Amino acid sequence: MAGNNSPGLFQAIRFRCAEVTRRATSVSIDDVGLHRFAERLASDPSAGVNLDPARDVEGDGYELLAFLVALDAINFGSGWFPLLRKKDRMSGYRTIAAACRKRFESEGAWSGEALRATTPESMAELLGQDFDSRSKDQGVSELMGLYARAWRDLGDWLAEEHVDRFDHFVEAADYSAERMVLDLAKMPFYQDVAGYAELEVPFYKRAQITVADLNLAFGSGRFGRFHDLDQLTLFADNLVPHVLRCEGVLVYARDLEAKIESEALLVVGTRVEVEIRAVALEAVERLVDALERLGSSTTAYELDGRLWNAGQAPEIKARPRHRARSTYY
Repeated sequence: MAGNNSPGLFQAIRFRCAEVTRRATSVSIDDVGLHRFAERLASDPSAGVNLDPARDVEGDGYELLAFLVALDAINFGSGWFPLLRKKDRMSGYRTIAAACRKRFESEGAWSGEALRATTPESMAELLGQDFDSRSKDQGVSELMGLYARAWRDLGDWLAEEHVDRFDHFVEAADYSAERMVLDLAKMPFYQDVAGYAELEVPFYKRAQITVADLNLAFGSGRFGRFHDLDQLTLFADNLVPHVLRCEGVLVYARDLEAKIESEALLVVGTRVEVEIRAVALEAVERLVDALERLGSSTTAYELDGRLWNAGQAPEIKARPRHRARSTYY
């Protein structure tokens, strides 16, 4: 599906996740809990303070575009985050975003040439992490290697597809979020499609986030306008499902719950891991519908932002969430 430029990508994501929800055996939606949560959301429509350190970065239009696309190319690794050296009171993602922002504000964005030259060692230095190939615990070094590959892939794709220009990438999308998502999905770490029985279940979490981030940064301007922006889905990761579980919307089977509480890693692409992401996406679709009926219209991607921010609350972060070592989230 990543290489098929057919219409209806976002509808296909929704349809497949609804079908997974219908079949799921380890994750379900509590309808009563969902409607209670919708009522709480409707009673407090403010989105709150945005806690993403990449959100209010300022800079020249092209440079800011390059920064956001590069940051989103390494917006994954939550399964490794417990191993990272983090800044005070910052999550793994916020630690990474803050380090990239600091470098951007002092030296500007990365060019395609610089991206192609990235090594695990240079990535570790940028992000303030240790890289020791001799260490018994290879987790951090593994993640730095994946980040370095993600940037080299981005640099190669930029040269091969977009004459080494980030603005060419945006112009090629022609204001279509779907087209941009499918273009990004030419890179391996964006090919976020899972198998579930005979189904292919697309998520395209990080590619969709790139669209949303450009819109947040540039609004309806040259780099941020998309005619199908409202069609974006939940950016299915491991935090929003956790928030929905803590809020009584998602219910996990006892064995899955026990595994998560023990902080055991889930295997990417297994039935339970796909169910968590897919059922969360369907739950957000139902929350959007419920909020509409309550007179509080929103979209799936706007609700994703509210739920992501809610996930930064200490009481939410105190409970274990599912972890899987994935390049998709």
